[in-house]
Amino acid sequence: MSNYFVHESSYVDDDVEIGNGTKIWHFCHIQKGARIGENCSFGQNVNVSNNVKIGNGVKVQNNVSIYEGVELEDYVFCGPSMVFTNDLTPRAKYPKGHAGYKHTLIKTGATIGANATIVCGHELGEWCTIAAGAVITKNVPAHALMAGIPAKQIGWVCECGQVLNDDLECPDCKRTYRMKNNLLTEVK
Repeated sequence: MSNYFVHESSYVDDDVEIGNGTKIWHFCHIQKGARIGENCSFGQNVNVSNNVKIGNGVKVQNNVSIYEGVELEDYVFCGPSMVFTNDLTPRAKYPKGHAGYKHTLIKTGATIGANATIVCGHELGEWCTIAAGAVITKNVPAHALMAGIPAKQIGWVCECGQVLNDDLECPDCKRTYRMKNNLLTEVK
């Protein structure tokens, strides 16, 4: 017996794995070969394409398509109507098929704001935040706050999501960070 919820208006193809506690709401399509972890939530009109891998605790808001070649680790947040791509040079007349798709990796805890676009072939680091409407055209470091078109780093964010102050301290949860080897790491 399955221990997840799929709304009656949604379609789940054969050869799909869905973890316990996951909820798939109205008008979604989960395609063949998709692997979805536990305790995920998929809002209205979400498409998960063939062979997509999604970790645990992922939240995907309304109107998002997760195309083949995209991988979401644990606790990723995809805001409403954000966009993934999987082909840098698409042509209707010359489809490349899955062998031609670029891999895009969204690391643990990353947040992607509403209407942001993630150009394929890049990695978004752990706990980074992509502002609403931003366009990502390069790799994003862990904890980076990115905004604009094309997106540029405008600050650092805590694991809890708050923007860090100039001393790399979180005003909310009081975590502190430091730069080491050009990487932001939490002081334990």
